[in-house]
Amino acid sequence: MFQDYQVSYAGFWWRVLASLIDGVIIGAVFLPLGIGLGFGIGASGADPDSVWMPAVNLGLNGFQILVSWLYCAILESSSWQGTVGKKVCGLRVTDLAGNRISFGRATGRHFGMILSVIICYVGLIMVAFTEKKQGLHDIMANTLVLKGPAVPNYVAPPPPPDFNYRGGGPLNI
Repeated sequence: MFQDYQVSYAGFWWRVLASLIDGVIIGAVFLPLGIGLGFGIGASGADPDSVWMPAVNLGLNGFQILVSWLYCAILESSSWQGTVGKKVCGLRVTDLAGNRISFGRATGRHFGMILSVIICYVGLIMVAFTEKKQGLHDIMANTLVLKGPAVPNYVAPPPPPDFNYRGGGPLNI
């Protein structure tokens, strides 16, 4: 598919910007939720050293992981081919042939990104040094992040015939 046009891989800083935008969006959801939960617990008079507090914290963190996974996987496997941050930056996630990825591949890519972060961000820093600007999570999921609009993977049909053309020269009425 890539033989007919120049491929432009998304560089490290474009991907950082897209990630920051997505972080603001996720934070806009969870910051008020965390503040509300904190005020609710404080107003209820619950003991902050209670055995339930780690469970509440774990539940909120689990919910955040679930929402961020669905946010990334659904949007990256959709016709948008990327999260809101990627869309704003003009980036899209594709497979190695430039096609849209499945929800399963987007899921693997997302959890691979968590691994990339756990190993001291080395998996993310790899983007700056690999030929196709792939991070560890991209290599694991066989994906690319490209800059620019998607190229249709079909041959455009010929234009329709002009039925108003009567042949000959200018009309002399």
